[in-house]
This record gives sequence, C-alpha cells and structure tokens, in this order.
Amino acid sequence: MLESLGVEPDDEAAYRALLQTPGCTIPELAQHLGCDDQDTTARVGRLEKLGLLTMTSDEPAHLLPTRPDVAVDALVAVRRAELDRVRAEARVMLSELRAQEQHRPENLVEVIVGQEAIAARFFQLLNGTQQQLLVLDRPPYASEADESDTQVRGLLSEGVVVHGIYSPDSLDIPGGVDEAFSAADAGETSRVHPQVPMKLAVFDGKAALLPLSVDQLVDSALVVHPCALLDALSEMFWLLWEQAVPVVPRTTTDPTDARLMTLLTAGFKDDAIARQLGLSSRTVGRRVAELMEALGARTRFQAGIHAQRRQLLED
Repeated sequence: MLESLGVEPDDEAAYRALLQTPGCTIPELAQHLGCDDQDTTARVGRLEKLGLLTMTSDEPAHLLPTRPDVAVDALVAVRRAELDRVRAEARVMLSELRAQEQHRPENLVEVIVGQEAIAARFFQLLNGTQQQLLVLDRPPYASEADESDTQVRGLLSEGVVVHGIYSPDSLDIPGGVDEAFSAADAGETSRVHPQVPMKLAVFDGKAALLPLSVDQLVDSALVVHPCALLDALSEMFWLLWEQAVPVVPRTTTDPTDARLMTLLTAGFKDDAIARQLGLSSRTVGRRVAELMEALGARTRFQAGIHAQRRQLLED
C-alpha cells in the first residue's frame, strides 16, 4: 500500500510488524520478521529516514512506530513536494524547448486557412495583447469586423495603446468616417494615409497577422513570429505613421474643420467630403478656400500639413 509513497514492500512489512510489537528491539523485530539482524537494521534505518519510526536513546534501543495516519500524511506531503519540484523543472525545460523552436525557420511563419480559423487566431492574439496594438486598416472586410471593433475598444479600456492607420477606402464606405472618429473618441490614436499597402495587425511586437492577398478577401493569412520579417512590418507601420494625417476625436475644438482637413489631406474630393460631413459641396469648397488662405497654403495637401503643424489637427 505504501509503495506509491516511496516505501519498499520489505520495509512496509517491517513497519507493519512494528505496529504489532511497538517498543521492541532490532533483534526482536528481526526474529518476528524471520530475517537476520543486519537486514533488519537496514530496514529500520530506511523507516527512520522516512519518518515511520523513532528509536529510543537507551541501550538497547527500542523502536517506536509513528501513527499510520500521521506517517502517511507526512509521506504524502513529501511526495507532493517532490512532484511540485518535478513540475517546476518540466516548465523550465518546456520554456527552453520553446526558445529553441522559436528560432527554427519553419516556426517563424504560421499559415492560417479558412475565415473562421483566421478570425479565431485574430481574437486569440488580440486577447493576449497587453501593451500595444498596431493596425493598418483597409477593405475588404470580413463579417467579424464589428466584433473585432468591440474587442479593440475593450483593449483601450484596459490601458492598451492602440495605433491605427486608415486608408481613404476604409473611410469612404458607409459609416467609415464615423467609425474612425468613434475609435479616436474611445482613445485610439488614429491617422489616415492615402496609400495603405495592406491590412496588418501587430500584437505587442511579438506577432503580426496579415492576409495573403492585398485586394481580395481570401481564406488564408499569415501569422509572423519574432524575426526580421516582423521587424520589417513594424518598421513599415511607423514609416507610414510619420506620413499619415491624424484623425481627431470629437472633443477637439472646431471638429468639423479638423475632420474636413483630415479628409482633404487623405485625398478626398469636395463631393466625398461633403457627403461624409453632411455638408454641401459649395460649403466645403468655400471652407477649404478660407482655411487655405488662413494657413497661407498654396495646395490642399499643403493646407493639411500646415494645419497639422499648427495643431488644428490634434494627435
């Protein structure tokens, strides 16, 4: 019964015999077991080490067995501690294995096939993000877009820093402008760039998710783990960021003018700006001319840059 706790069968037999003859000497125990004194002395030494008996200090020493319930509880505690040490060592070994596997070429890029699998992997990476999320946003979109927006809002509420760069196409779809400005209101630091090359999400600088196709909604995507490619994708994001125009939250002073200049420098024509802002094209054209004159700009794009420098567009 005690073998699973580290007690050999012969030693358990000696312990059981001692329970029947508590206080006996080694020779008496040897006679009870039918063994010689040398073998019995060895068994007694092992039982004492396990805490199953104690020896008196008189001569000859008498053997006092530990109560079975106390003895078993002590053995269980010792074995549990040993198992905990083994478990901890296994975790160390696993981390060493993962560190080795991480640098194998076949483990640097993960191919995901199927829209459901891509969405599941995206949310898994999103849920593991603790510090920073970088997003390049452009069509086409999967049906899970609304759910992903909700998840991103949740990250913002948890203190995760979110940087988003939108393409003009993403703002031109119905509700696109409102969605971008809502994200800015929620705390996302957003910008618009006229040429967003692809959809991309970088999670804590530890992984990136991007589709295999730039212009079509396909059933395959890549997850890039730490390597030179991930570094290059992150660097590309920040290069685009430096060239992009900020999206301002609704709390900004003169939000209509700020949004107008954001859309203008993103490449939108007057008609498109008017549609997004709910104004007439004539009103947009007149306000653009007024802003250009006030800013001393010769071109619309230059007006947007000047406005940004003068903090009409807040970052």
